Amino acid sequence: MPTFALRLVQFAGRLLLALTAVLTLAAVFLVLVVLTDGAGSGLAAWLTALAIACAAALWRGRSRSGAARLVPFVPVVAAAALTASVCVPTVPTTRRYPPGLSFVSTQHWSLATGSRVAVYHYPPADPGARHPVPLVYLNGGPVRGISLLDHRFLQLLARRGHDVYAYEQAGGGRSGLLPMDRYAISRSVRDLDVFIHRLGKGKVDVLGFSSGAVVLTRALADPAVAADLHRAVIAEPGPMDGPTSRIAGHRGRPSARGLAPSPSGPRSTHLPRYAVAFGLMRLGLLSPGTGLIGQAEGDNAFTAADLGSDTASAYCARDAQRIPPEDTAQNFSFSPAASLRVQQTVENSPSLARRLRHSQTPAMLMIAECSSQIRQWETTVLADDPAVQRVQYMPGVGHHMWNGLDGNDERAAAVVTAFLRGRPAPLPNYPTRDGIPAFLRDRK
Repeated sequence: MPTFALRLVQFAGRLLLALTAVLTLAAVFLVLVVLTDGAGSGLAAWLTALAIACAAALWRGRSRSGAARLVPFVPVVAAAALTASVCVPTVPTTRRYPPGLSFVSTQHWSLATGSRVAVYHYPPADPGARHPVPLVYLNGGPVRGISLLDHRFLQLLARRGHDVYAYEQAGGGRSGLLPMDRYAISRSVRDLDVFIHRLGKGKVDVLGFSSGAVVLTRALADPAVAADLHRAVIAEPGPMDGPTSRIAGHRGRPSARGLAPSPSGPRSTHLPRYAVAFGLMRLGLLSPGTGLIGQAEGDNAFTAADLGSDTASAYCARDAQRIPPEDTAQNFSFSPAASLRVQQTVENSPSLARRLRHSQTPAMLMIAECSSQIRQWETTVLADDPAVQRVQYMPGVGHHMWNGLDGNDERAAAVVTAFLRGRPAPLPNYPTRDGIPAFLRDRK
């Protein structure tokens, strides 16, 4: 073999060994991040991995002399630089709240539970057509700001005569953060109860969407909270308890997931620090209260594009090429760690069925044709809550039923208003409680 070719092969072999060493050290670092739960912004894992790497480099260079003894440290330096990027914040570590909205004032209420929540009020546009019972809106998330798309829908309800109040749940949007161990589905229910009392207007109607519908469903199962509810609209609920979350089932008609263009805009997950933190949290390898990134830093870093195909999954496949912007970068707010923590408390909670069967609050269930929710999450509410008087299967829409497309907002508002005012339903009552097996069998 020619000398040049031999040297090339030797160089390639050394380079491969060096790359293997760098990747091995990076893997050791990640394992230590998991074992230490990211303590000290990952520095505990980084220093330990660096010490292990230096010890290994010294051992490998023990038989060499001169500058050759430093060669084993080259992969160590490369790996240290690579993994150090996971330990250095690139956004502020104190919470940066979204700026105020131009079309509605933001109030901040301190609740008796200790939560400080951002509150929005849309009075009825025509006082003469005012519905006498206030309407409280619980948005999805679970710990997320109210999107501009939702604000527009709330304005539409106000134009139809509803006195609408909405608040962003603790940790979401412009609401204050809680210590991570304080986030829980039970805390969300208590906040709703205290909010209604703070409102001081007697019984209220509540519209809960997605995870907000889970809060509402659990409130219906609590007699002390349900006593303050006049009517309840449960829109596209997630799993209401641990047993429900473990149900295997199917979703609605095909959504736009995998069909819509990738969301545009910056992604925090393109940066090593947040890709590692959010990725390991999602895999359950880091706790929501991990020391790798603080709650405020994670909230500041997370962008709408980080939701990836989750947004597309809220729309029908036919709408894949025209998904509307749900929010702006300035208003968007999502807390991945707090949301995960709330979801965990739902998954770890006992069955709600027995308590829900005693519910007496008139309720309506809204189900989307192209729902991304497991159908059995929704039909379980219908089966277990005898006070569900009406079910409205919303054709032509995905999980986000009021989306500004094709008059969908007006149709959703008509369904909500008809129920809250005791008027005939604009759509058939479908599925019925007795028709659940057929509904699931037909994979509607």
